[in-house]
Amino acid sequence: MNRVKLARMLAVCVVLFGLAFYAVGATIKPGYSSVSHFISELNAAGTAWAQELGYFGFIPLGILFGAFLWAAGPHAQVRGVSRLGWFLLWAQPLTLVAVAFAPCDAGCPLEGSASQELHNLQGVVAYFASGLGLILLSFAPPLADSPAYRRYFLRLAGAAFAIFFVLMLSPDVASIRGALQRTADAFLALSLLLIAWHVVRQDAQVTPNNSFKPTPLRGAA
Repeated sequence: MNRVKLARMLAVCVVLFGLAFYAVGATIKPGYSSVSHFISELNAAGTAWAQELGYFGFIPLGILFGAFLWAAGPHAQVRGVSRLGWFLLWAQPLTLVAVAFAPCDAGCPLEGSASQELHNLQGVVAYFASGLGLILLSFAPPLADSPAYRRYFLRLAGAAFAIFFVLMLSPDVASIRGALQRTADAFLALSLLLIAWHVVRQDAQVTPNNSFKPTPLRGAA
């Protein structure tokens, strides 16, 4: 199996495992609501099934995401700002793994234990880095010649990822903050599949842009 096929398979695995993990976690955790609770509350410190969901949910999901980025890296057709966008996506797998070791407190408050403070910092970095990463990836060379909706979707997804993060911290939307977070994750999942099929390619690496390279004068040695 070549790396492009492996990367696409891993992208699908990330999405499917994420869906299964969220569904199983919400089912087995007493009193948990996918509408009103943050995803990270699945392994909130001191709550039922916290360690199990952290070690067998967040960590494998992060490893799968990282494996996708690793497998796809050599074939990611990125250059300039889109290359920066690719690197920013690493915030996601790193944060998913870190959540298992720095869980939020019960209720995931804005202020709390040292673990909660670290958790909050991870969230800020992950959401804003990933959001910016998706926007920058919309400028990847293969997307320049593809239907415009693909570029616009990545930009919308990146903006939504950051905006929803800010919104779900507001007490006014506490009753639906879980739904907002899952909507942001849905944008990320669709973006991941779009990137796997339209930015990651089997063909040669992106070549430098030589359009501004001076043309030698005739007769020059």
